[in-house]
Amino acid sequence: MPTITKSNINYDKRDLNDKVLLRLYYNMLRPRLIEEKMLILLRQGKISKWFSGIGQEAISVGVTMALKPSEYILPMHRNLGVFTTREIPLHRLFCQWQGKASGFTKGRDRSFHFGTQDYNIVGMISHLGPQLGVADGIALANLLKKNGQVTAVFTGEGGTSEGDFHEALNVAAVWQLPVIFCIENNGYGLSTPINEQYRCKHIADRGKGYGMESFILDGNNIIETYTKVKKLAESIRKRPRPLLIEFKTFRRRGHEEASGTKYVPNELMKEWEAKDPIENFRSYLFSKKILNQEIEEQYSSEIKADIDRSLESAYAEEAITPNRSDELIDVYKSFEYQDITPNKKVNELRLIDAISEGLKQSMEKHKDLVIMGQDIAEYGGVFKITEGFVEQFGKERVRNTPICESAIVEAGMGLSIAGMKAVVEMQFSDFVTSGFNPIVNYLAKSHYRWEQSADVVVRMPCGAGVGAGPFHSQTNEAWFTKTPGLKVVYPAFPYDAKGLMATAINDPNPVMFFEHKALYRSIRQNVPTDYYTLPFGKVSKVRDGDDISIITYGAGVHWAIESLDANSDISADLIDLRTLQPLDIESIIHSVKKTGKVLILQEDSLFGGIASDISALIMEECFEFLDAPIKRLASMETPIPFAQQLEDQYLAKSKLNDVLMELVAY
Repeated sequence: MPTITKSNINYDKRDLNDKVLLRLYYNMLRPRLIEEKMLILLRQGKISKWFSGIGQEAISVGVTMALKPSEYILPMHRNLGVFTTREIPLHRLFCQWQGKASGFTKGRDRSFHFGTQDYNIVGMISHLGPQLGVADGIALANLLKKNGQVTAVFTGEGGTSEGDFHEALNVAAVWQLPVIFCIENNGYGLSTPINEQYRCKHIADRGKGYGMESFILDGNNIIETYTKVKKLAESIRKRPRPLLIEFKTFRRRGHEEASGTKYVPNELMKEWEAKDPIENFRSYLFSKKILNQEIEEQYSSEIKADIDRSLESAYAEEAITPNRSDELIDVYKSFEYQDITPNKKVNELRLIDAISEGLKQSMEKHKDLVIMGQDIAEYGGVFKITEGFVEQFGKERVRNTPICESAIVEAGMGLSIAGMKAVVEMQFSDFVTSGFNPIVNYLAKSHYRWEQSADVVVRMPCGAGVGAGPFHSQTNEAWFTKTPGLKVVYPAFPYDAKGLMATAINDPNPVMFFEHKALYRSIRQNVPTDYYTLPFGKVSKVRDGDDISIITYGAGVHWAIESLDANSDISADLIDLRTLQPLDIESIIHSVKKTGKVLILQEDSLFGGIASDISALIMEECFEFLDAPIKRLASMETPIPFAQQLEDQYLAKSKLNDVLMELVAY
């Protein structure tokens, strides 16, 4: 047993009984002994990487014990104590770190990049920031359910420099969400000291700017951490609101083990070694005769035996056998499409009206559906699609947001984790760049990584033809068709838009729903009045013909109709893709084999667009059936200009008639 010295930390046990104090000690000792074993295994090459939390155990354990097991915690990679305090079996943790099937990600991700609904833990991704907004979403679900629960989310002082931090705190403050932001200020962001990371004296000072209470705690004092967080959590359950807690602590090992700690002054390291949360608490407990050598040895032997047993079983598990089918299936959560056919009563609707009606009827069907976006509540959105929604569904479900696309996408993910549905409106699809990271790195990958669905629809008003210039006119679907895990929908007609919107909301996977602004009020169609669905991955054959196949979507469908109407002698198969992911490959191949000529039309610029992939697909599957080279037609390789003359020149529509005639005559 180590020599017991006087504690360097002042503890005030208050009304805590000995049982609780010993449990606090045991829960800190457990991750410390696991880490010491992991560092040995790392040197032996038996695990690939390790992010050490040695010296920070009091924060993880104190916060976790302060919360109820039913309340979500979103930890970082130095918060092993969160996982062990929630009693996750060590066998599963060790399998996770070794890339075995009994881990939480089936070998698809490493270390603490996982979550588990069984223990109400949502792990991080490498980008750090998004989990803060996800915590907002979980807290929002708790608020809406009125279940009196708190959410706690961790980040380091380095992560507070990311935009997601500021967005998440602002949203939490504006919406008064019951979430505790736990900042582990451990001195260094990899090798960057705090004086090169921020200029305010304390990170907690930032809370004032967001209108929330903030606190500074000694992150090495387990009693202070546990009692204060417990008291604050009880307060939040009664009066929901966000809190910011800065835990002062230190990272005594490298960012990860390979980086070392040579950049840390020896004096600073020694200072914090003397403040070790476990050594000091052990000394305190011995001095109060709460802990003795017998109990100490019992704890140590029990934990070490569990580690050895669990390691042995993890090593014994066979390595993962790659299975292509399993990998592909797990990209998306399984979804059994239910075909709901409409009645025969119809109204003539514009595209914009059909989308609005589809949203409204889905809100009526799904009582747990929340719509979020800028100016969507009383104002009804810049395009008035949600006009009147607040009166029918209330401000809790139709939520105006600050200008923070990233945090709102993340909040949608949090709602999904908490078992709800979300629709997020990008005011213009161009603005999705500000929310790009959580869409492609969080929503798209969650089910593949740890079988957590992202039940989020992102609405994308897009497209040119309205003289809106480079920042309000893009049709950027290719950014997302490239990302496995996302579904991409792009209707051209009111009937399709309404039915596909219903399906998108029913589908538990993330869906990017593109709505062409130039079609909003220019296209009309008879649309069934009641609720109905349409399947993904099925084209609509707008026209049937034998001379040529025209494959397109969105505004391109209407350009093609206009061109064919002007050239009535051309017999064309006009294929409206409707969904770009999944893609109806079978119908494309069938049409091309029938006509022998194909024109693929897209509004987006050519290089890297979906037309290129469809062209390659046709070459692979239909080469011997072709009577002419495949023709791709797209807009110019420039940003979208503002002036009408320049925009007309830019768009593929200006070249369509000539290209079509040339290909038919080939």
